[in-house]
Amino acid sequence: MKHYFLAAFVFVVMISLGVSAQTTRVLSPDGLTYLDVKLADGRLSYSAGYRTIVKAKKKGAKADTLDVPMLLDSPLGVYTNVADFSKNLTLIQDSKSDEPIKQTYQLRQGKQSVITSENNDYNLLLSTPAARRSGVQMAVHFRVFNNNIAYCYSFIQTGETSAIVINGEASGFRLPTDATAFICPQSDPMIGWKRTKPSYEEGYIWDEPITKRSGYGHGWTFPCLFHEGDKGWLLISETGVSSNYCGSHLSDATPDGLFTIAFPMEGENNGFGSTGAQLGLADSKISPNDAQAGVTPWRTITFGSTLKPIVETTITWDVVEPLYEPSIDYKGSRNTWSWILWQDPSINYDDQVKFIDLAAELGWEGCLIDGGWYEHIGREGMEKLFAYCKQKGVRPWVWYNSNGGWNDAPQCARQCMHNSIVRKKEMKWLRDNGVAGIKVDFFPGDKQETMRLYEGLLSDANDYGILVICHGCTLPRGWERMYPNYCSSEAVLASENLYFSQGFCDMEARHACLHPFVRNTTGSMEYGGTALQKRLHKEPNKGNTRRTSDVFELATAVAFQSSAQNFALTPRNLTEQPKFEIDFMKQVPTTWDETRFIDGYPGKYIVMARRHADRWYLIAMNAEPAAKTLTLEPAVLSGFAADKAVLLTDGADGQTPQQEPLKLDKKGRITLTLQPQCAAVIY
Repeated sequence: MKHYFLAAFVFVVMISLGVSAQTTRVLSPDGLTYLDVKLADGRLSYSAGYRTIVKAKKKGAKADTLDVPMLLDSPLGVYTNVADFSKNLTLIQDSKSDEPIKQTYQLRQGKQSVITSENNDYNLLLSTPAARRSGVQMAVHFRVFNNNIAYCYSFIQTGETSAIVINGEASGFRLPTDATAFICPQSDPMIGWKRTKPSYEEGYIWDEPITKRSGYGHGWTFPCLFHEGDKGWLLISETGVSSNYCGSHLSDATPDGLFTIAFPMEGENNGFGSTGAQLGLADSKISPNDAQAGVTPWRTITFGSTLKPIVETTITWDVVEPLYEPSIDYKGSRNTWSWILWQDPSINYDDQVKFIDLAAELGWEGCLIDGGWYEHIGREGMEKLFAYCKQKGVRPWVWYNSNGGWNDAPQCARQCMHNSIVRKKEMKWLRDNGVAGIKVDFFPGDKQETMRLYEGLLSDANDYGILVICHGCTLPRGWERMYPNYCSSEAVLASENLYFSQGFCDMEARHACLHPFVRNTTGSMEYGGTALQKRLHKEPNKGNTRRTSDVFELATAVAFQSSAQNFALTPRNLTEQPKFEIDFMKQVPTTWDETRFIDGYPGKYIVMARRHADRWYLIAMNAEPAAKTLTLEPAVLSGFAADKAVLLTDGADGQTPQQEPLKLDKKGRITLTLQPQCAAVIY
């Protein structure tokens, strides 16, 4: 997998400085995704799209291809403290891979367990007058996959300078101005509850013009989904963010459709830490995946004529590498969770016993003990609960406040995760008591300072065999592969809002039919769903009213991908829900071997399937205000054994959940009619 910049390729040396513009085209292995890279008047830019095969006009003639541009001419470059690498660039060398570069790897906690990908590479080595004086060169690395493109920068030491500061990027993404967007605004820093934002928990705009100004004026959080009409769909995100860089997002678009990379805001992390990145330089033999030295994160672009490449993309993990080996064989986990519906008062010894018992009854792996345990249960009480978990065959998970000094979140168990010395002491205690994982909350933004906190926390936890869920946090950026004990991140307006807001309940179906196309495409999502109570409260006749059907809620257990799922079931569900609903929840997995997109439109409906081992789970969810009829063809249903598969629906009225054997017509099809906010599940 190493692609040494000055060793492994035969370079084409550009010595004709009289040429003001040069464009290089790179195709994907299947020849249907194209990347054009242009150096003109000292500035580097790129454009990209896919190619359609055009039938030959004359019999016997060779078929031709037609370019479908998805990303228009967009700038590249980086602003550093030693040189501006966005202008006055000269090309030293460039190279293309001679043949596709193939890899196969395993991903325990993603949408697919064994991933095989291949790509063609294109690399450029550039300099500027100021960079030559400082002894620094910039390389740009492109990888072109089928339906995906990724690029990053690396900085190479050629003189005495061995470290630089990245102040920003010129990296841009220019879209046609008639495109529409499904994107989420970046919030002001240090606002919201106890000054805990930004936490990637804002509301999306839906199918609106890309030139719409974001609500706070700071741009948009990754991932960002765009619709270019009949041409298709485009997804932009980033991956490979570690302690070596900051997290970024997209700026607002200019009137002509240009988004650029935006760095964190000064006020994040309580105003502490740089908004840029401190970067040590690489030597000339370092590739993007070697030791991280001198390398920026990858910018990723996924596109196609349909939504299939968007939902099924693995580009987030294809271009990163594990940063350490797992200390144990980590597994997925289905957890009970009292707090989501019983809230703060449930964080007491007796109520936690009830949820440990519930996990044991369901045959689930874990039980999450949420914030408040430090004060209301105490360490001695927790050790008794840990012992009870062991007796019941359930692994405990424990909530922590990440806080050191970056917000005002008051929940207890503070000052336990903010630096390595106290973390390791805490994690030893957790390991010695059989704790499977931790859920860490209230992170302070996207600065490099905070990325170091994430990496240190994950690395320390791995030393003690502990899994990690992040909450109140940023988007994961390739972390499922980079950090083997990482499970998932919230980074979305999640299920807790069902308890807090009836308006959110009213919109639940629409959000659920959006996330498989946007938030969940590039990283695991800790949503905490599948609430089966109609009233969302500990008391039967209190709380907000759930609008979705029971089967819709069951379907979210498949739609939302996370290797550790904290479900919203309560002890009442064992007696109040039909047995087949509980039976489904007893066996639904949280890790997947394969994911397939079938049909859908963001925020309206979704039909998709996931496979665990040799069993497929197909879901169809309707968020539209009218009933929707869908016909599933034999190719879609080929993984289901007709004599074993079952169909779960909400009945013709949308209010009577039922289970029946899967029955296909003579052509091997099935037609489903889904009422509003209802669903069907086949497994």
